[in-house]
Amino acid sequence: QVQLVESGGGLVQAGGSLRLSCAASGIIFGLNRMGWYRQAPGKQRELVADITNGGRTTYEDSVKGRFTISRDNAKKAVYLQMNGLKPEDTGVYYCNAKHSITAYDYWGQGTQVTVSS
Repeated sequence: QVQLVESGGGLVQAGGSLRLSCAASGIIFGLNRMGWYRQAPGKQRELVADITNGGRTTYEDSVKGRFTISRDNAKKAVYLQMNGLKPEDTGVYYCNAKHSITAYDYWGQGTQVTVSS
């Protein structure tokens, strides 16, 4: 049974920082591209950042220079360090695992991030 469990969300003032964590189980971690998506109220879910097994990263333009994604393959975990948070970063953040061969997606339950102005 595949499980992605996020933690680390919360309420923070603009300019503050949060670190999201996602613990994976039930998957061959090295075969999956790991990513973080977010969904703001009334908006579609969007990719924030992702990272390949080899460590190659991509970022959504609005978070470049503020967010950093990383992964620990030994711990089967992926992280999102968020600095310089803005109110527009508010949303539910979802951990995603995309199988590198089949492109099948697995999702976590989401963690709420709220940035107050």
